[in-house]
Amino acid sequence: MSPGSGASTSRDGGSFDTFFEGWLVRHEHYLEELLTTQQQCREYPGDDVKDLITRVLSHYQQYFEEKSRVAQRNVFLVFAPTCLSSLECASLWITGFKPGFALRLVFSSVQDLSQEQSERIERLMEETKVEERVLNDELARVQESVAAPPLLEMARKQARRMNVEGGREEALLTLRKALEEVVAGADLLRMTTTMKVVEILKPEQNVRYLTAATQLFLNLRNLGLQKDASTKG
Repeated sequence: MSPGSGASTSRDGGSFDTFFEGWLVRHEHYLEELLTTQQQCREYPGDDVKDLITRVLSHYQQYFEEKSRVAQRNVFLVFAPTCLSSLECASLWITGFKPGFALRLVFSSVQDLSQEQSERIERLMEETKVEERVLNDELARVQESVAAPPLLEMARKQARRMNVEGGREEALLTLRKALEEVVAGADLLRMTTTMKVVEILKPEQNVRYLTAATQLFLNLRNLGLQKDASTKG
């Protein structure tokens, strides 16, 4: 590992932390806008509702793009992000939310699905389960192929810039490249699944769905920060 790799890791992690802080502020603003629109949806012009949906999806896309940049520089940082609480880290599936969970959220947040919509969501759930299994199997093969220690342990060590030598470094580089591909596949599944849901739902239903997803994200974060604070205290 090069002498400057530790400093690079620190910069990458700090850069993402800074981005995440600003992204969270925007996230809270979008939640306020979504809640207002949800309560007064019938009073809003259809184009305004569609514009809000587009902006919220773009907001999430920005997160994935920034995470992808960090992963390309040091994939271990996205497996153990320092900006997340312990609870948030424990809830991650390949560095993000599990697509199947996002689909289940549709049924709990949108109560007026038509039969056709319900059937399409159920089919999407089955397709997504298959894709999730494929990625789970690939992640397991990656770790086994290089005799890697538990991934979270490895991620934490790399986030702390531990040095490696000789064959260990070569194995680490192989692991990093393979993990980058798995993370990219998982993020692609997350985004494509979300876009398919948006296509199935009507605009007012999308507002309810995105409100629930945005609110759940913040609730999990707040609970995680409270637990971490109580543990430290």
